[in-house]
Amino acid sequence: MILLMFLVIALLAFVGLIISRNHRQMNTICMVHSLVFALISVWLILSGKIPITSLAFGSPYFFIDHLGIYEVLICTVIFTCAAVYARGYVDGLLESGELEKGSLRVFYLALTSLLIVMVLTFFAENLAIFWICAELTTIISALLVAILSTRENISAAIKYIFIASTSMLFSFVGITLLFEISRSVTGTGTLSWTALLLQAHSFPTGMMTAAFVLVFIGFAAKSGIFPFHTWLPEAHAKSPSAVSAILSGVLLNVGIYGIIRIYAIVHQTPSLGTASSLLVLFGMLTIGIAAFSMIPEKNLKKLIAFSSVENMGILLIGLAVATPVAIFWVLFHIMAHSFTKASLFFSAGILHRQYRNPLSNEVDDDICNVFRYQPLAAWGIIIGGIAITGMPPFPIFWSKLFILLQVGTVSPLALFAMLFLIFIAAVAFGYFVLTTFTKSSEPDKATDIIRFPTPIGMKLPIILLLLLIFITGVAFTTGEVSFITAIQNELMFS
Repeated sequence: MILLMFLVIALLAFVGLIISRNHRQMNTICMVHSLVFALISVWLILSGKIPITSLAFGSPYFFIDHLGIYEVLICTVIFTCAAVYARGYVDGLLESGELEKGSLRVFYLALTSLLIVMVLTFFAENLAIFWICAELTTIISALLVAILSTRENISAAIKYIFIASTSMLFSFVGITLLFEISRSVTGTGTLSWTALLLQAHSFPTGMMTAAFVLVFIGFAAKSGIFPFHTWLPEAHAKSPSAVSAILSGVLLNVGIYGIIRIYAIVHQTPSLGTASSLLVLFGMLTIGIAAFSMIPEKNLKKLIAFSSVENMGILLIGLAVATPVAIFWVLFHIMAHSFTKASLFFSAGILHRQYRNPLSNEVDDDICNVFRYQPLAAWGIIIGGIAITGMPPFPIFWSKLFILLQVGTVSPLALFAMLFLIFIAAVAFGYFVLTTFTKSSEPDKATDIIRFPTPIGMKLPIILLLLLIFITGVAFTTGEVSFITAIQNELMFS
């Protein structure tokens, strides 16, 4: 009944959006929809009923385990923040003409659709169902990227669909191969995550390696892994900031979630060595291309997007190490990255509204006197930047530290390479903020910049997320530790 509850609430939200007459009503419905989903997720976690392997509705194709509900909780928190943020932000887009009034209902219907599809994706027990839902997230999120109807947005959306969907065809072949492997070993083929995990020890090495490589290609494209990352900076930079926060904080998790699941299966087979080497190789290349791309970058949203690429690479390397400590901090890093990156994109959205620079602009030359006009957004970028680069007391400091320590136990050379590349990314981010936020207009020169009256709804999500990442960085509860440990146990990484 739990899955049915999610679907019924989503259906009510759809009906409400269709009959709504104005922006305020649509936004309220979207906000309530996201909040109710978040509250259900919290209730499920606190109830102690997880895992739920047999659902009254949706079995045997869906289940709710610790990893799934963990991702859904992150997803619903960010969607709720994005819905609150969207009220004032979308009003600004309508006022400037960047968003047509006729596209308003489509925007909120797409946002609501993406949320329910995300929930189904993370609750999918069957790999084929997961693949279908992941493809649906691509289509819906591409619509949200193209919602502004400019040539640059449409181009970014098409590029995103082409790269992600083409790569997911490789995953489709890999899934088919995985089914045949299961059928040849057990006599009855299956694509159940749980069944594959239990059967994996008897899978043939060569076939399993081939299946992993094929499946990895598609999921790597979804999470912005090199060389499939090229869609990410364009899509994140061109889309409305409320959407950018969702793309970076939630959508990338779909690809990483799939990689974690398939790697957990490979971890039980002799193919582990090859798979680990593959993850390290692509993880290092991903961090490297992101770090060096950040050096010349002059667009704030693209800079934040490249930082997302960097963090996806860190997750891959931590996953490849596969020690219980490394896996624990990989899972923790997913949450820390999602909340931090959402706060950064929300802050960037306020600056976009302040300086009225079109989202298609490549250079943020208009930003000046930022602390005079938008101090909260400025501090949001600074604090979020400190957090995302891995400085204490924020949570990414701890996840980066322990992942790096675990990498050092395996390969000091890899540790040195990671430290070097992470340092470059941090310096590039810091240099951009320092040079951009210290610019001020000449005292005797007239300026036509008028202070944008930032609505409280655009400020609250930033404050909430900054508080959240601070609290999660300084406080580790036993419940939090035991929950993440339960994820490790279910994936058989312990």
